[in-house]
Amino acid sequence: MKYCSYCAAELIYAIPDDDNRHRYVCTSCNVIHYQNPKVVTGCLPVWEDKILLCKRAIEPRYGYWTLPAGFMECGETTLEAAIRETREEANARVEVESLFTVFNLPHVDQVYMMFKSRLLDLDFSAGEESLDVALYKEDEIPWDDLAFRTIKETLRLYFEDKKAGKFRQHTGDITRTNGQYSYRPGPYEIN
Repeated sequence: MKYCSYCAAELIYAIPDDDNRHRYVCTSCNVIHYQNPKVVTGCLPVWEDKILLCKRAIEPRYGYWTLPAGFMECGETTLEAAIRETREEANARVEVESLFTVFNLPHVDQVYMMFKSRLLDLDFSAGEESLDVALYKEDEIPWDDLAFRTIKETLRLYFEDKKAGKFRQHTGDITRTNGQYSYRPGPYEIN
């Protein structure tokens, strides 16, 4: 950020009085511009023993596979956003069963929330942000062509829970250091 969205004056990056973090502060009107993480939400759509994946038609990771997900909009809940993204990217109708994964991505200031869902029918197709959509069994998933680590971890946890016969809610952190991603489970798993 360079300029104040209120008065157009230049911003400085400083720790405001009574704060403990650097913020963008206007040099003229003294407005503090807080920046907070963005919420990404989506669905893990299940049909029998298959998962619905979308092949991305947009950057980042154009041409790679993902679960239908995207940034939450103002004025909607995380659940509404997940259903909307699934409709936009896969033209799919789902019934949400439960919140499945919550991942913190501090290196990109994002929080991912993925909902375990059941496809209501097989009437789906590629939306504007997808090149293709398809159902995959576990052994058919293009693991090396998944767009994001959050998607890989969500799918891995889903198939682990499926084998165990019990689905849980998972939390954790996905971090990136020196170009390498790592997943650290949260301090608890919710049963």
